[in-house]
Amino acid sequence: METKVNYVLVGAFVLVLGAMIIAGVLWLASGGTLQKKYDFYLAIVQESVAGLNLNAPVKYNGVDVGKVKNIQLDPENPERVKLLFAIERGTPVKVDTIAVLKTQGLTGIAYVELDGGTKNAAPLLASGNNQYPIIQTKPSLSTRLENVLTTVLAKLDSTSSNIDSLLSQENRAAFKSALADIATLTKTFAARKDLIDASIVNIGRTATNTAHATQELSPILAKVGPLIDELALTTKQIKQGALAIEKAGNQAAIASNSAGKTVESAGANFERITTETLPEVQRLLGELNELSASLKRLSEQTERDPASLLRGRSIVPAGPGESNESQP
Repeated sequence: METKVNYVLVGAFVLVLGAMIIAGVLWLASGGTLQKKYDFYLAIVQESVAGLNLNAPVKYNGVDVGKVKNIQLDPENPERVKLLFAIERGTPVKVDTIAVLKTQGLTGIAYVELDGGTKNAAPLLASGNNQYPIIQTKPSLSTRLENVLTTVLAKLDSTSSNIDSLLSQENRAAFKSALADIATLTKTFAARKDLIDASIVNIGRTATNTAHATQELSPILAKVGPLIDELALTTKQIKQGALAIEKAGNQAAIASNSAGKTVESAGANFERITTETLPEVQRLLGELNELSASLKRLSEQTERDPASLLRGRSIVPAGPGESNESQP
């Protein structure tokens, strides 16, 4: 009995199997993007990206975390190249993370290496009008080596030029002349060796005498110290004397002012005595003169007639033509 084949079932199986194979191939070609989610980041480099292709790996400290999705020149500045990365979501890209171009082995295939990124740094986010977060970059090793080699070659070229200038015909002639002068000087020294030896001996003696003189000066210097102290003390005393003289001068000035005031006061008192007291004194002197004259007359009368003190004055008879009323 023959088995009947169900062509419909076989066709459906073939179609489903073909679809699964195609889906698997697409999934493998896309790197499993159907299961993983990615975040996009932008990096801008100022060097050649030769050897870097689309879907080139992006590694973070050596671990594959994404791929390069786009490479294009910056329309505003052709010296810069924009790189768009698709990096697995959850990768700790921080504000201090740096992207560097590197080459893989000897093949020259380029990839992007992310390094840096401390654990306490903030996550890198888009800022301003930027669509994607921008990762910082630094020159690749090849670029740094190229810059160093360029600098070294420039310095070598400058050094070579300086050496050529140093070894010019004129400098070589001058160097030859200097060598000849040195040879002549050496011969002169050799011819006067005895004189040079004697000079060296004299220098040694001079050094010895200087040492002895220094030793002899030590006691003198020791005495100079107290003399300096005494001089300082004398200077201090002179200064104090000058201050005392200055103080005495100030006091004399004060006394002179006081004397002036005293003279002015005495002048006022003298004027008052002249105008008020002197007339009284003159009047008193006049009265004293009269009293003295009276006492003198009394004394003379007493000498002539002592008894008159007891009987009083006698009335002298009036002379011819005199009346008694005229007698005192």
